[in-house]
Parts: sequence; C-alpha cells; structure tokens
Amino acid sequence: MDILTSKQDGVLTITFNRPEKKNAITAAMYQSMADALRAAETDDAVRVVLFTGSDTAFTAGNDLQDFMQNSAQLDESSSLIQFMTALRDAPKPVIAAVAGLAVGIGATMLMHCDLVYLADNAKLTMPFSHLGLCAEFSSTLLLQRLAGYHRASEKLLLGDAFGAEEAYEIGMANKVVPVAELLDYANAQAAKMVALPAASLRATKRLMRSSQAELVKQVMDAEAQQFKQMLQGQEAKEAFMAFFQKRKPDFSQFS
Repeated sequence: MDILTSKQDGVLTITFNRPEKKNAITAAMYQSMADALRAAETDDAVRVVLFTGSDTAFTAGNDLQDFMQNSAQLDESSSLIQFMTALRDAPKPVIAAVAGLAVGIGATMLMHCDLVYLADNAKLTMPFSHLGLCAEFSSTLLLQRLAGYHRASEKLLLGDAFGAEEAYEIGMANKVVPVAELLDYANAQAAKMVALPAASLRATKRLMRSSQAELVKQVMDAEAQQFKQMLQGQEAKEAFMAFFQKRKPDFSQFS
C-alpha cells in the first residue's frame, strides 16, 4: 500500500509509503488520503489526524508520469482536488511530521495543517516555476501571510529549496527536532490534543480559520484554473519533456 492508515488512541495516522519513488504521489494515493480525511470527519474514534512519511522523504510531490496521465481532469472530481479540499476543510486538528524531502504539494499542504513539526533534515521546495506552472493550494495567499511578500516571492518565483530552520523562521513550522525524535514528538503533541475536549478544539480551529476561509477557497480555485491552463502551455511541455529526457529545460524560446 502506497498510503498507510492506522488509528490508535484517538489519532489517525496517514503515512506516505512509496519509498522506491521517494513517496511521490499518484492519483490513487490522493484518493486514498481524501477518503481517509473524509471518513475521519464523522469518526468519533478519530480526534486528531497526523501525516508523516519516512526519515528521508515526506513526499517528493507529484509522480510526474502519473500526473500527466491524469492531469486532464483537474476539476472537483479529480483525486488531487478532492484531497486539497478535504485537507483545507478538515474540521479536526491536523498535524504534519516532516522529515527529508517535502516537494511541491508536500510543502504547500503544510500551510493547511494546524501543527507542523520538521526534522532537522527537512528540505522544502515549491518548484512550480521550474515546471512552467503556477503555485497551488492557496500558497500564493498563505505563504505571503506567513513569510511576508518578499520572502514568499523568493520561494514561489525562484523555487529554490530551503531547510527546516528557515521554514521555522518564516512561520511554516512550530518546531524543528532531530530526525530520530520527530515521530515520537509529533505523537506526544497529538496525545495532548486527544486528551482535550474535542468540541473545543474543533470550535477553536473553525473560528481561527473562518475569517479567511472564503478567501482561501477563492485563491485556491483561481490557482487551480491557472494551473490547468498552464499545463497545456509550451513552457510546461518543455519542462516535463526535459524532466523525462533527463536534461535541463530551455525556456529561452518562450516569451
């Protein structure tokens, strides 16, 4: 199974489990995670959701070959959009425990989690411009609210990788811990929340997010529409072709 789910002591743990591909995400994996999040909404045995991966890769982002095969259907029925919507609207607290690579959606999804703990080997990248695409998952809004416009521009326009300490500094994480301690620490934090009144946590989360919920949705929808258009563009085709041909893309021919 490329996505593992387990329930124990009030915590639903969703684990990326495709190590041979650095946990790159397929459409089927998105669907599994969307289904798990939706089921958790009404499951009284789940009080907190925890996302994690391996010690070397949270997720390398989209499996590009699988993504290209399924990219024509980037609408509400697509598993990617279902996952984004389920995570964005999750009523219960969501924790991310991130070690190693967190690429693309592996980084942008963290802005929709309530608590984020990074291992000291975490390396985040939002390389959408490298692929001839635009940013996603409301990151054009949320990242600049966290980091400020200029820091957000650096991450989204240049698409350079950055480490755990910088992610913490710009507000993308609650704490950086040694990789060997990451999962234990995240589970301990989850256990604290499980012991608290579930209704209080849900109400507080809803109230904290309500002031920008509609704007987040609007931005996410606008990004998705732009993303879908750009997938058909020549820059994206060049970027994807270069990736599969294992060469550097040449964008100089486009204006």
